[in-house]
Amino acid sequence: MTTALDVVAGRAAWVVEQGDVLERLAAMPSESVNCVVTSPPYWGLRDYGTATWTGGDPACDHLAVNRPRNDTTNGNTGGHFAVGSRGTQPAKEYRQQFRDACGKCGATSLDQQLGLELTPAAYVARMVEVFAGVRRVLRSDGCCWINLGDSYAGSWGAQSREGYAEVGQLEGGSMLSARQIAAHPKGQTGTGSLKNTPGLKNKDLVGIPWRVAFALQADGWWLRSDVIWAKPNPMPESVTDRPTRAHEYLFLLTKSARYAYDADAIAEDAISGLDMGVLRSRVRTDGEFVTWHAPSIQKRQDAGIDSRIAGDGRRNKRTVWTIATEPYAAAHFATMPTALVEPCILAGCPVGGVVLDPFVGSGTVILEALRHGRRAIGFDLSSAYCDLARARVEGDCPMFNREVPA
Repeated sequence: MTTALDVVAGRAAWVVEQGDVLERLAAMPSESVNCVVTSPPYWGLRDYGTATWTGGDPACDHLAVNRPRNDTTNGNTGGHFAVGSRGTQPAKEYRQQFRDACGKCGATSLDQQLGLELTPAAYVARMVEVFAGVRRVLRSDGCCWINLGDSYAGSWGAQSREGYAEVGQLEGGSMLSARQIAAHPKGQTGTGSLKNTPGLKNKDLVGIPWRVAFALQADGWWLRSDVIWAKPNPMPESVTDRPTRAHEYLFLLTKSARYAYDADAIAEDAISGLDMGVLRSRVRTDGEFVTWHAPSIQKRQDAGIDSRIAGDGRRNKRTVWTIATEPYAAAHFATMPTALVEPCILAGCPVGGVVLDPFVGSGTVILEALRHGRRAIGFDLSSAYCDLARARVEGDCPMFNREVPA
């Protein structure tokens, strides 16, 4: 069987390993990967169904029947909430797995997955622990790209009440219907809890991405850049008191001040009117505006404007990446677009180098790494997603992408 060690040693092109991320990282040698590209489970967003049960009745399904809050049949106290229920409106009942302890047989749940922590602080602490392991296996000249989305506090956000979900959020903050949840049983939503979190008020933006970024910075990472992933096709939101969320964050972190980064590999075209041949103004140190016209690249360079523009009309990549989300029918909601992953790999990993995704999900990072001549390693706690990622990679190029030693 192919292992991560085979990929590191060059005996295999790629591997997807199932298991707890900390255990998988601990089994890898130090400074063995060139680049990390990943999207960890977002906090309070969904339950990936990786729990195991101990004690209680082995024949129990550990599923709660959730009903509208006004339903008092069969002894229901109204504490269970059905997706779509508001006030006294009737709503269709649905079943959802108990979270920490089964309310029917008393069994307790054991789960290693990230994202189900009761508070943002607990989630951030676990992320720091995981990425300490990532930093150990990353080369001293390597870089790490982390994609994270945010959520809102409150009963109609990414919150549950006493362990029972009301309405979950997608990565852009929109709510899911009962039909959508039923269609994706492996990705149950609305699993977080903000009920007893000090400092957060109903409808507060939690700020998870920056909480994590600052914590990693404090733990020793260099926080080199924040990239805005702007989505031209965001999930619709039924909100009228704030703008619809249409972006997520991508952070570039490194373990040293100097590192391998190929800016030319991801340089972008500089041909729009905003870049060339337009009037520009700049404030001098004395507070006066200076305005000039730079009709050519050479004049712009002579004037000290964006010296990264090369003679072929390309410029250094900016920090706002407009990339549409990409549907993938077989995967969970949070599939990373290939166009988001590609520049991270091209800039951060040399040809023949090793890319690691410690939360591999549907396998997009593995796919893009192989397409561009890099080797790749992926971990995931969910065996279902490991199978999905393997099948997706093998299906992309069956002759060459078999998960066997090269």
